[in-house]
Amino acid sequence: MSDVKLSRIDAVFADLEYPITQDHAVTELEDVTLLLADGERNLGTLVEKSERDRFESMDDLRAELHNVLPREAVGEPYQSEGEG
Repeated sequence: MSDVKLSRIDAVFADLEYPITQDHAVTELEDVTLLLADGERNLGTLVEKSERDRFESMDDLRAELHNVLPREAVGEPYQSEGEG
């Protein structure tokens, strides 16, 4: 099992062959723990939550991961990057 920070996820995704099915990605990533601002999550479980059944590229998989992450995963809850 390996641990990876969200900011380093590309290194993990780069090891996969694309295009990749959701099922294959889940199997490949089930032993990876994603370290987030609000704790940790199993990467395979997160990918499994996706409604996509195939990822064409690493960018495709990364974008879909961000769609299934909890809002609090990347920092302080509901914090914006800055205001006007």
